[in-house]
Amino acid sequence: MPAFFLELFSEEIPARMQARAAELLEIYVRSKLLLVLPDHPAPGGEVRTFYGPRRIALAAEIRASIPGIFTKSLGPRVTAPEQAVAGFLRKHGAIREMLKKEGDFWFLEIETAERSSVDLIQSEMPALIRNFKWPKSMRWGGTSTLTWVRPLRRITCILDGAVVPFDLRDGADDGHGLASSNQTEGHRFHSPGAFTVTSASQWCDELRSRHVIVDAAERRGIVAEGVANLATEYRCTIVDDQALLDEVAGLVEWPVPLLGRIEPEFMDLPPEVMQVSMRVNQRYFALRNADGTAAPYFAFAANIEATDGGAAIVAGNERVLRARFSDARHFWDLDRARTLESRMAALDAITFHAKIGTQGQRVGRIVKLAGAIAKLIRADPALAERAALLSKADLTTGMVGEFPELQGVIGGYYARHDGEVAAVAVAVRDHYAPKGLGDEVPTAPVAMAVALADKLDILAAFFAIGEKPSGSGDPFALRRAAIGIIRLITENKLKISLSGLIGLSVSEFITEDYFSNRKGQVSRYREAAKSGLAKEEQERAIEYFESATKGFNAQGLLELADAGSPWSLAPVVNGVRTELLGFLAERLRVQLRADGARHDVLSAILSQGIDDDFTRLLARTAALAAMLATDDGINLLAAAKRAANILRIEEKKDGPHDGAVDPALFAIPEEEFLAARLDSVTPAVHEAIMDEKFAVAMTELASLRPALDAFFVSVTVNDTRPELRANRLRLLSRVRSAMNLAADFSKIDG
Repeated sequence: MPAFFLELFSEEIPARMQARAAELLEIYVRSKLLLVLPDHPAPGGEVRTFYGPRRIALAAEIRASIPGIFTKSLGPRVTAPEQAVAGFLRKHGAIREMLKKEGDFWFLEIETAERSSVDLIQSEMPALIRNFKWPKSMRWGGTSTLTWVRPLRRITCILDGAVVPFDLRDGADDGHGLASSNQTEGHRFHSPGAFTVTSASQWCDELRSRHVIVDAAERRGIVAEGVANLATEYRCTIVDDQALLDEVAGLVEWPVPLLGRIEPEFMDLPPEVMQVSMRVNQRYFALRNADGTAAPYFAFAANIEATDGGAAIVAGNERVLRARFSDARHFWDLDRARTLESRMAALDAITFHAKIGTQGQRVGRIVKLAGAIAKLIRADPALAERAALLSKADLTTGMVGEFPELQGVIGGYYARHDGEVAAVAVAVRDHYAPKGLGDEVPTAPVAMAVALADKLDILAAFFAIGEKPSGSGDPFALRRAAIGIIRLITENKLKISLSGLIGLSVSEFITEDYFSNRKGQVSRYREAAKSGLAKEEQERAIEYFESATKGFNAQGLLELADAGSPWSLAPVVNGVRTELLGFLAERLRVQLRADGARHDVLSAILSQGIDDDFTRLLARTAALAAMLATDDGINLLAAAKRAANILRIEEKKDGPHDGAVDPALFAIPEEEFLAARLDSVTPAVHEAIMDEKFAVAMTELASLRPALDAFFVSVTVNDTRPELRANRLRLLSRVRSAMNLAADFSKIDG
């Protein structure tokens, strides 16, 4: 099989775009050369992609040619108008003499000629390169319409070492004069100038000799190992930052790890400030001492191997970092000249969302929520309210303006500087947490209260205005907020009613004032829609009406407006609360699935009604999952599904069969045995679940297995005697009801 190699060489490609570009290159080549690249490559014939600061490339073994393809297309009826036949011929690029008549229809048989791989590459590659989709592209020089992420300089395209000739001309557009060749370039400084490529392996080896490592994983490993070794020399460790490591590997072709020193005058800056400044501005790695404190060093990767061992490079980076830290020092000193409390008024001028209001209004709601939540989790309500009051004040500081990543963190430092008690400062610092799956969850009671209040307010407000996640779209990170709430509750084992908290949050947002602002809109848009406006104007009025009432029951609002009655908050609050509680329960199920846990068991429990105590809900799920993992559980699940299936079928005929069971109609002992076990097990399961003794409840349910097994072996449910059939179906209905005390077993996999 011929060896195909393609390299697209350009000016520096942003690191964040490189991996995806290489992935797209493979997708595009496979789709455009579908019959060239094998679907199942032979050993050694896999497709390999490469990416780095100045190139993306692909190597693969391909077929030498594409065999001809025979196609047979159904055409119009023989009696069809001539125009229909002519259109069919134009579509397939055929002539009338090529048509064949079969029955009442014309058929067209076309056989394409065998096509060489070279021919296909020549014809498809120019369009592939011209239409390559980058997140951002640019034009450069001349009048060409060709766009690329950065100016494209060379196209290396060879098949078995020979150039596959093509260029990027498109009519009058010269495509910057770019044409395929077998030439590429090495390191910009160490090995400038072009060299000839004969194969993918020779390309890799030659570039290495010219100070370019083409494999991104190898570059990453060199950086990671190099900076770790340098840190070890100074008895330090590198702060883990995998995303930064990936980015740095995409910035250098020949990584040379180096270490610089931070001047003592900056070491009293918060370590988070130092780390963010180094990372965001300079792509430096922060170091920590053995005791976890910030070390007076930073590590980075140069792109050249300097003759002086990197001394001049290190000195230059130290000068740059000195300037960055001087800026941070300026903000640090300037911000602390004012207290967080003195900044509160400025939050009224910061709009959080046009339909939700300002940050100041948010803070007012969060204060009330945090105080109420604190009482439920045995935190100090006064401290929770104080922390909530100060939680957003750092948004007005120069430090957060320069480094938005520090919001909350820097507020915690400023709160301590202002003399706030430790619990308040910790809550200000941690109230955004957890931001992601890798973040730790706040464990201090006051911090938990404020963090929950912040996230609940976000969800309640956005759900109230109808801005909910849909599909993959979640512009306001509401799923992340939901996961944060779930983790705060479950990891801290908080025993609280989510329904009550959500109702409180929604009530704080949906107020009389909020409704009053919409009453006039509701009436106005209704009347406009009813009036004799032109059709387009009516449609526009209805659209405005729907926008004004988004997130609310529009018909209910109209009825209230018609009646001239006061606005009723309860129905809307309850509607949003129900919807939001369902959203949180679904996020919990998705989270369990992502963790590899029995999300189907959770779904089965939720189908019986949402339990708004998620700590209790997870304990119940775990107990049922544990029972289902036993032999008794497996057989009980099978029996429960069998009972449910029989009932589903028979109830379609003459159901429901949920009346009382008549012991006088028991014809065989197995019926009596099952009924007796149900008399004992059902109340025991109910009592255990009410007492939250879920393991006991599942043990009781599992004890039904022998009676159910014996019943299905010996009893014919659909007996020819109607009275026996009906009684046995009622007995199975009792089985289903007992099982439903724990979950809907029909929804459990297995």
